[in-house]
Amino acid sequence: MADHLEATVTLPSAPASVSAARRYVAEVLTEWGLPSDAEAADTVRLIVSELATNAVQHTFGQSPTFTVDVQLECEEELRIGVTDSHPRWPKRLPAAVQQDNGRGMVIIRWLAAESGGRLSVAPTADGGKTVWIALPWTASVQSG
Repeated sequence: MADHLEATVTLPSAPASVSAARRYVAEVLTEWGLPSDAEAADTVRLIVSELATNAVQHTFGQSPTFTVDVQLECEEELRIGVTDSHPRWPKRLPAAVQQDNGRGMVIIRWLAAESGGRLSVAPTADGGKTVWIALPWTASVQSG
């Protein structure tokens, strides 16, 4: 088995791309051996949905696309990154009780921590950023 598996997709920064990103990652993880009904698969789908939504909603049209990278290192760590070209880094917005949004990063951080993972943000060469989630891998990798 390879020590490193990787899959990448670039999508337009449009609302329909959020579900496309979620589907893409779910299909990749199923191919790699994570059962689609596993709790970890649900967690990853929610994290990808939140990250993709942020890339679409909070770049204010300044990032025409976003990229989702999925990496598996040595069958131990799953890394998911969502990259956009907008320079503003994610931050926690004040979340009033009546507010319908602004909690995405809180949700992502909580899900990552609950799963034994971590969140990080890295700058890109073009002035954008990648939001990375690293999680422990919980399945046996399938030979493809």
